[in-house]
Amino acid sequence: MTKETSEFWRGNFGAEYIGRNTEFDRELECRAWSAMLKSTEPGSVRSILECGCNIGRNAATLRELLPRAELNLIEVNAEAYRTAVQRINPTLSFNGTIQASSFPEGRFDLVFTCGVLIHIHPDDLEACLKKMFGYSRRYILMGEYFNRTPVSIPYHGAADKLFKRDFGKLFMETFPVRCVDNGFLWGHQYDAGGFDDTTWWLFEKKA
Repeated sequence: MTKETSEFWRGNFGAEYIGRNTEFDRELECRAWSAMLKSTEPGSVRSILECGCNIGRNAATLRELLPRAELNLIEVNAEAYRTAVQRINPTLSFNGTIQASSFPEGRFDLVFTCGVLIHIHPDDLEACLKKMFGYSRRYILMGEYFNRTPVSIPYHGAADKLFKRDFGKLFMETFPVRCVDNGFLWGHQYDAGGFDDTTWWLFEKKA
């Protein structure tokens, strides 16, 4: 993450983001996550790393769905990080960028982002994906805004803070993985669950 982007999310805008992403329909959240994880092997996800957890909303939902799974977190905004750690009590956690994190290779059964890669500058994207691939023992999940060609879109009046592209295609072309499943969470149905037209991909590392 570039210094400018990192400071953007560490600062007041990141704090304001927390206020906009606090309360959602838990039933819809569980339904969305059940759909995204339905193609994982039963019992195979015992440790999870969320890259960019904000206040831990996704992790809290996953705790309901996979109560025995170990939860681990990365979050760049200090206020959101403190809230998430207090809420989730993760096994491992890091307050900083994905690129700056340092966990053991192959430590987690599932590594995922949800609405995070879209906010990473294209110059830093491959480094983040490399970290995610390296941390994963088996699965990588990405839920992001989709566009066939890379495009930068103004975000709450700020330039170069939201980037759409085909993240799934980029990941498959860069790393030895296979796409286990993919889908779309239509905002008309899932907005109340915190998923705004989210395209998702579930990848598995090739043996």
